[in-house]
Amino acid sequence: MMAYFAHADLDAFYASVEQFDHPEYRGKPVIVGGLPGDRRSVVSTASYEARQYGVHSAMPIAQAVKLCPRGVYLRGNMGRYREKSREIMDIFADFSPTVQQLSIDEAFLDITGTEALFGPPRELAEKLKSKVFRDTGLTVSVGLASNKYIAKIASGISKPDGLYVIEPGSEEKFMRGLPAAKIWGAGSKTQELFRKHGLASCDDIYRLSPETLHSIFGQAFGTFLYRAVRGESAELFDDGRGSHSMSAERTFEYDLYDDFAIETELFNICQTVMWRLLNSRLQSRTISVKIRYADFSTEIARETFAEPVCTLNVLYDRVSALFRRKHRKGKGVRLIGAGLMNLENVSARQGELFNGEGEKERRLEEMILEINRKYPDAALRRGRSLLADE
Repeated sequence: MMAYFAHADLDAFYASVEQFDHPEYRGKPVIVGGLPGDRRSVVSTASYEARQYGVHSAMPIAQAVKLCPRGVYLRGNMGRYREKSREIMDIFADFSPTVQQLSIDEAFLDITGTEALFGPPRELAEKLKSKVFRDTGLTVSVGLASNKYIAKIASGISKPDGLYVIEPGSEEKFMRGLPAAKIWGAGSKTQELFRKHGLASCDDIYRLSPETLHSIFGQAFGTFLYRAVRGESAELFDDGRGSHSMSAERTFEYDLYDDFAIETELFNICQTVMWRLLNSRLQSRTISVKIRYADFSTEIARETFAEPVCTLNVLYDRVSALFRRKHRKGKGVRLIGAGLMNLENVSARQGELFNGEGEKERRLEEMILEINRKYPDAALRRGRSLLADE
């Protein structure tokens, strides 16, 4: 049986939740991330109405105000966004026994063998989109393909509220027709290398030999590119295998003061660490937090718990609590990092860790463990900016 995957991506998620909760914002340019006058805040999400003015994610709020002075500016509410995300992930679980949540607003669904229940993949996707909108008031763009890498790219082709299907056998043709900028996993430094070597399209990369790709991009990333432009399953992930710790951090162009901007960054960093953990088949009970301030003073803290981290929500709750205890309010934050230490093999009794957890968390962890068994190389890095919300 041929595998088939859907990548579901909520459209302008934070801004869409605000427009759903506040009907007076609908049809207006909504910018989530900070208020006018917040000199150190950045845009987390811009509604599609705001994007018409040139406002985009990771842009300083001050610049957004210049472009869209009449926009609706909000600091945001991560608690509400997480609540809405859980509603949507529950809907996804109705359509697939295997849901891999990549972030607060996107997930992969393994829809292999679901035809008897929901019809062909396109029909399933249409039903899923309809149910999400009917039950939550939000729109979701879906990409369908025979592997997750292609499904991820396909979901961004016809946003917002889009549905794009890559038929089996057409993966290579689809990828070769894309510009190099569309390669998921190729960040800004890689894009610079593309330009330096005159690689404007995926077809340009396709024409290079594996040896040439390895010489330009290194063994691992060269192999990734070789597979990606051929439409093959092409996951690239630094999983920290063989290390006693794994972490992620981000240095900001502007010092952060706003609580929501800091909270958003912390959540995104945690999701990167969590998918590294899942891919490695390791576990950890010790979290760490790193904070560097505008004056370059740095604070590092760690905490060990009785039970290991089991889900993204658990990791975020623990990391954010430690961050709040150590953060010196009023000081601009230049860098945030989070990690897991003292990594160890997954315990045979890990399934017992959910006795005190809610049903949703237990069900989520069961799905995650099944993903690890079924797809040991399936953990993915987000190719877009950590702040971006397409």
